[in-house]
Amino acid sequence: MSDLAQLPETGTGRLHIDLVRRLAAEVLGTGLLIVAVVGSGIMASRLSPHDIGLELFENAAATAAALIGLILIFGAVSGAHFNPVVTLVDRAFGTTTNSETALYVSAQIIGACLGTMLANLMFELPVVEWSTTTRSSGALWLSEVVATVTLLLIIHGCVRTGRANIVAFAVGIWIGGAYWFTSSTSFANPAVTIARTLSNTFAGIKPSSAPMFVVMQLIGAVIAYGFIRLFYPSTVAADAQHTESTGSITSASSSTV
Repeated sequence: MSDLAQLPETGTGRLHIDLVRRLAAEVLGTGLLIVAVVGSGIMASRLSPHDIGLELFENAAATAAALIGLILIFGAVSGAHFNPVVTLVDRAFGTTTNSETALYVSAQIIGACLGTMLANLMFELPVVEWSTTTRSSGALWLSEVVATVTLLLIIHGCVRTGRANIVAFAVGIWIGGAYWFTSSTSFANPAVTIARTLSNTFAGIKPSSAPMFVVMQLIGAVIAYGFIRLFYPSTVAADAQHTESTGSITSASSSTV
């Protein structure tokens, strides 16, 4: 399990830098992620008015691409969590401490809210404009559970089988796809959910709808934790995992030289 503490999405980065720098990376990374989500939603609605399908495609593509880039940038710095459920599951597996978890989650929420404000300003909208888009139904809530479970399985499925170097691509592509096969468009992130209440645009969610989304995401995290323990028990092939992970990291490092 110790190897997981330095790999992307399951730890706090293999550069082993101080906490302040890691928190700054989480603030900036989560902020830029929500800039991509909200900003591309605004742009899509302006470029393709009255065509919801095309708007969703543009929003999903921009978000997926930005997420890949951000994980590649910050994965070695902070672990590139950008998501409280990712951090909480990491804490459950013991790869982060209680204090790190609380600070990471706070940084993610702050970064996400600042990112929404920045996106609003970039498109000449009010800094804060509460969303009026109601997203409240059993189908949407179920979708958030599914979206969160599968996101966490993608992350741990890659990292725990020695493929940490493809996490960025796997997560980005999966989120891009999940926009389309979940009725909620796969928020799967409490920080992003909170931040999206601050923009009355394509990607927004009404403040009264947000709490149940967050609850469903937390339930999804608990379910995902159980599945991860089931499919990737910590006592199975630990030595092999270490060897494979080290090889993957070395290969990835060599390819960037």
